[in-house]
Amino acid sequence: MASNNRSQSSTDQQSTPIRIGISSCLLGEKVRFNGGHAKDSFLVDTFGCFVEWVPVCPEVEIGLGTPRETLRLVRMDNGIRLIMPKPGVDHTNSMRAYAERRVNELTREDLSGYILKKDSPTCGMERVKVCDSNKVPSKSGRGVFAEVLLEASPLLPVEEEGRLNDPRLRENFVERIFAYHRLRRLFSKRWTVGDLVAFHTAHKFQLRAHSEQAYRRMGRLVADAKAVPRDKVRSQYEFEFMSALAKMATPKRNTDVLIHISGYFKKVLDAAFKQELLGLIDDYRYGLIPLIVPLTLIRHYIRRFDVGYLQGQVYLDPHPKELMLRNHV
Repeated sequence: MASNNRSQSSTDQQSTPIRIGISSCLLGEKVRFNGGHAKDSFLVDTFGCFVEWVPVCPEVEIGLGTPRETLRLVRMDNGIRLIMPKPGVDHTNSMRAYAERRVNELTREDLSGYILKKDSPTCGMERVKVCDSNKVPSKSGRGVFAEVLLEASPLLPVEEEGRLNDPRLRENFVERIFAYHRLRRLFSKRWTVGDLVAFHTAHKFQLRAHSEQAYRRMGRLVADAKAVPRDKVRSQYEFEFMSALAKMATPKRNTDVLIHISGYFKKVLDAAFKQELLGLIDDYRYGLIPLIVPLTLIRHYIRRFDVGYLQGQVYLDPHPKELMLRNHV
C-alpha cells in the first residue's frame, strides 16, 4: 500500500512518481512495540509533498501484534539472532525469510530511496544495540531487514530518520534521491550514447561538487561508450554516478564550482557586480552565509543574460526549492 500526497516541483517536474520506501511508524502509523508511532514531521508534512511513500513494517508484516514484547539483537554462538526475550522466541529465520521476499518485491516498486527507523533491531541501519551472553549491550549491529535491503540494493539511497536531522546529511540524501530517479528514467528507455552525453553534461557541476575525480572517470567512460557493450556502460556509469553523489559536497568543492560558474559572466558583468558575486562566494566559503545565497544571484544572472549552458545544469536546482535544503548548508 502506498500513500500519494505528491505535488509538482517547480524545479524537477516528474512524469512518474518518486517512490520512497519507509518504516511505517515514521508516517505516524501506530505499529511500534508499545502501540505508538514515531511520526517525523519533515518527512510527512514537507518531503511527503514531493514523493509517494511505500510503507513497510517488518514486525507487523511477519505477524507480530501491536503492542508486543520488545525484540533484541543478541550475539550467540550461531551469530547475531533476533530474539523476543520474555517468551524466549527466536525470530531470526522468519524475519530473514520475510526480508528476502519483501525486498525482492520492493525491487519491482521502482523505489528511488528508503528511510529506515534508527535503533530498530529490524530496520536500524547502523549502531543498533546488540547484547552479548551477559546481556551487556554494544552499539555494533544492523537490523535484520535493513541488512537484507542494503545488500540487495547497494546503489539505492538509504538513510535513517535520525541522521536526517543533520542539515548536510539531509540535503545530500534528498539530492541523491532525485538524482537516482533521473538516472533510472534515463536507462528505463531505449537510451542512446547521445542521451548519456546529454545526461552527463547536465550533471557536470553537480558531480564536480561531490568528486572531481569521479566526474573525470565518468567523462572517459561516456567518451568511450560507443566502443563498450551497453550493459557494461550502464552498470559502470550507475555505480560511478551514485558513488560520487554519496560523497559529501564540501564547502571547498562547492566554492570551486561556484567560481567556475562565475566565469561564464566575466564578459557581461562590470567590475562591481563581479566583486559582489565573488564576495558572496567567499562568504559562503567561510561559513558566513548558506549556499542558497550565491546560488540565487547566479540564477538571476543566468536568466538575465540567457546563459543557455548553465540553464540546463542540475547543480542549480537538484531538488525542489520548497524543501529549502540549501538554506541550511
